[in-house]
Amino acid sequence: MKLLSLVVVLACLGFISPSYASDTKSTPASQAVKKLESINVNKASVEQLMQLPGIGKSKARAIIDYRKKQGEFKSVADLANVKGIGDKLLAKLDGKIKI
Repeated sequence: MKLLSLVVVLACLGFISPSYASDTKSTPASQAVKKLESINVNKASVEQLMQLPGIGKSKARAIIDYRKKQGEFKSVADLANVKGIGDKLLAKLDGKIKI
């Protein structure tokens, strides 16, 4: 009887394991941005900009405020003119944003 119970448990684990294994491979939020298309900083909303690594609500708002005052960004490097955005953050955004 114990052997039969053990076989049943092991058989059930065989059916459960594959679905459990796929759940453990869920993508973290930081990888989710990689799967998205590049975000156009000249058209993006605060919420869209916040999907980018290192961009919170205040930096997203600063990007939009700068865009309204100065006009559209001409290059990705122009983002360095926004307060709080430097070379390190620009490096994180490489490939994730477009003009």
